[in-house]
Amino acid sequence: MNEQHARPRLADLGVAAGSSRRGPNNAITDVPGVRVGHSTLCTDTFSTGVTSIVPDALGARRKQLPAGLSIANGYGKLIGATQLQELGTIETPVLLTSTLSAFRVADALVAFMLEQPGYEDTTSLNPLVGETNDSHLSDIRKRPVNESMVRESLATAVSGPVAEGGIGAGTGTVALGFKGGIGTSSRIARIGESECTIGALVQSNFTGTLRIDGVEMPANEMLAEDPAVGDGNSCMIVIATDAPLDARQLGRVANRATFALRGVGSDYSQGSGDYAIAFSVGEGAPPRDSDLSPSFLAAIEATEEALINSVLQARTRVGFEGRSAKGIPIDGVRERLLRARGR
Repeated sequence: MNEQHARPRLADLGVAAGSSRRGPNNAITDVPGVRVGHSTLCTDTFSTGVTSIVPDALGARRKQLPAGLSIANGYGKLIGATQLQELGTIETPVLLTSTLSAFRVADALVAFMLEQPGYEDTTSLNPLVGETNDSHLSDIRKRPVNESMVRESLATAVSGPVAEGGIGAGTGTVALGFKGGIGTSSRIARIGESECTIGALVQSNFTGTLRIDGVEMPANEMLAEDPAVGDGNSCMIVIATDAPLDARQLGRVANRATFALRGVGSDYSQGSGDYAIAFSVGEGAPPRDSDLSPSFLAAIEATEEALINSVLQARTRVGFEGRSAKGIPIDGVRERLLRARGR
């Protein structure tokens, strides 16, 4: 494979899905009516952007969707977190961006929502904006993310395959010593008598030693130079499902998603703000708690794969002040996996 032209996702490396099968696109967009859009800014000075997760179920007819939140470490600026925790709902799409631009993104998101049909009399709105710190590759203090970028990410949100790696909110991120970014995956799980889709999307920017299918991929061994270490290491995880889970149940799903960080090698460092948001587009009576176990494992597996995809898909980036983050060497990944399989 020519790494200049194509990089694999985890499934392309022959790694099994686990307890349940992958969705058709292996992406959060496999959940019906969930779309993803990006806006990316790449210059010599800036490596940043916005990623929007847009549930079409949210609108004039349903101005709130049930949601849950898990805070593995609260060292972050998740705008809208306290109302999400208190009421168990989201009122806007979920947007991801750079730490110091989160407040500008939230303001632009409010302006966008107030313009939508059915919101003419709205006097209170809770924008939901997460972030990680991309200052290793971007001049974060300039806060270049603006309203037009927010609107672009929302306007270009589509279903189907999702662009991953160094794009949108993942443009300037660093994960596990390599270039990080946006990653996604999905699973089809059975809850009681019904099948449901559970999709995950991540913005990876954290430290530790990468593990793929249980095999360690240490950046200090796989790269010809020192691993990249960004400031304010963090991770944002967004889980979507069409199962009609209530807010309490979604909180339990979100908790499981944060466990996936350790599965891929996160060291949960002091400065790592790690959050998971889970929301449902489903309607109807929630399932019994005794039927939820498959969804818990599916959320962990989808999140682990999304985290790994975020690294596998990310290409080397040279950014602000000449600092760089190297894309993981794919040949080295294949070699270590084959060796672990005794081949």
